[in-house]
Amino acid sequence: MPLRSGKVPRDAVHHPLFARYYARISVAAETRMGMGRVRGRLLDGLSGRVLEIGAGNGLNFAHYPGTVSEVVAIESERRLRKLAVEAALRAEVPVDVVPGAAEALPVKSEGFDAAVVSLVLCSVRDVPRALGELRRVLRPGGEVRFFEHGRGGGRVMTFSQRALDRTVWPALNGGCHLSREPVRALRDAGFELGPYRQVLMPEQGPTLPASYCVLGTAFRPLGG
Repeated sequence: MPLRSGKVPRDAVHHPLFARYYARISVAAETRMGMGRVRGRLLDGLSGRVLEIGAGNGLNFAHYPGTVSEVVAIESERRLRKLAVEAALRAEVPVDVVPGAAEALPVKSEGFDAAVVSLVLCSVRDVPRALGELRRVLRPGGEVRFFEHGRGGGRVMTFSQRALDRTVWPALNGGCHLSREPVRALRDAGFELGPYRQVLMPEQGPTLPASYCVLGTAFRPLGG
């Protein structure tokens, strides 16, 4: 049973125009940018009960392996959540789409074997709080699969990323930030890092401020 762990409103995130735009470009990116292959690598080998934070329009759902017994998918944006519910009906594993915010996950502590964060840490309002929640809901030894974009490139690119973050980018892109460092954030939150690697998106084509991604795993320590 979902259990709210804080006082963040269920619809604390409301970006209807961005949601429409994202729903269109994300579907196109599955093939044109190779995102479908990335999702397959992100979720390969998962098993047990999985929490997905920031499920968007549910494009991950088709890639969960049959070894997953249940997915609880948190999505805070109303329009994207509606699309995720529709995607859940087509999934081959049980998926329950739930409203909620990353900083106050509406689930019980230590209730999940694994968690998935995919292009979401860039837009949460409080990354340390969100990752603290993620650590709370994972069982000791539980695994985090992550695919996130963040700071990358040389001095000119990182300067551009920071400048965009201070000006127009978050307002135009649903609160997204370009210059966050997801690997450092996971480490600072007390997760043990497993294998990870840098990925450019698109894999071929122009390098953009949002192109610098990282795909990997992390774990909640067995001792805490």
